[in-house]
Amino acid sequence: MSQDTFPLRIALVDDEPLARMRIRALVGQSGQAAEVAAEFGEPVTALMWLQEQDDQGTPVDLVLLDIQMPGLDGMTLAARLRHLRQPPAVVFVTAHAEHALRAFDLAAVDYLTKPVRLDRLTASLQRVRALRPPTPPREAGAMEDGEVFVVQDRGRVVRIPLADILYFKAEQKLVVLRTLHDSHTLAESLTELEAQVGERFIRVHRNALVARQAMRALERRPDEEEGGEGWAVQVRPTMEWLAVSRRQVSAVRDAMAMQT
Repeated sequence: MSQDTFPLRIALVDDEPLARMRIRALVGQSGQAAEVAAEFGEPVTALMWLQEQDDQGTPVDLVLLDIQMPGLDGMTLAARLRHLRQPPAVVFVTAHAEHALRAFDLAAVDYLTKPVRLDRLTASLQRVRALRPPTPPREAGAMEDGEVFVVQDRGRVVRIPLADILYFKAEQKLVVLRTLHDSHTLAESLTELEAQVGERFIRVHRNALVARQAMRALERRPDEEEGGEGWAVQVRPTMEWLAVSRRQVSAVRDAMAMQT
C-alpha cells in the first residue's frame, strides 16, 4: 500500500455535538482518504488522548479544532500539541473569524469558518496530505511489551497494560475488555482488535479473543445457551469459562500446548 492510500487519521474537537456531526459527515463526503479516529466535546480529554497516541507511536495526522470551548480553549490546546514528539497538523474550525491571525501564528494549516463548506474542508485535507505523509496503520502483531490500550471510560482516559488483558468479548454491539479487577467497553470490533493485538491473543469463538497466556484448561462443558455440551476454555486467574467454537478447538489446544 502506498503512502497516498493510507487514510489521514483525524481527531475532531468541538463542544457542539451538531457541529461534530456535520464535520464528520463532510469528511466522509470529501472523497479523500481520511477517517475520524476520535472526537471530543472538550479539550482536556482530547489532549490526554492525543498525548497517549503520541506516546504509543500512533499519532493522528490532523486535529480539526474549535476555538471557543469550556476549559482549555482551542488556541491553548493547539499550542500544547506543538510539544508532542509528532505534532499533528491543526485546522481551526470556528464561527469567529477574528482569531485567524493568531491561528496562523500557531502554524495552523488552515482556518475554516462555520458553517463549513465541503469544498473548503476538502482543500484543507488535501493540503494536510501534501504537507505530511499520513501515519500508516499499525500492522498486526506490532504491539510491543509494555504497550497499553487507551480506553475512554465515563470521561476518563484509562491506560491498561496489554499484559493485564485477559480477553475481549463481544456483547451486543460493544466489546468488553476484561482484566482481573475491571471491565471496560470498547467501540472497536473484534476484527479490528485482533489486527492490533496479533499473536498474543487467539480467537476462540466468533465473539471472543483470549490471551494465550491466560488459558488454563480446555474442556467439554454444558452449553447453557444452546443446550447439550460444547467446548469451553477456562481463563485464569478469574477462572471464567468462555465458549470455544468447534472449528477453533484444535487451534486452542495447540496454543495451550505451546504455553506449557
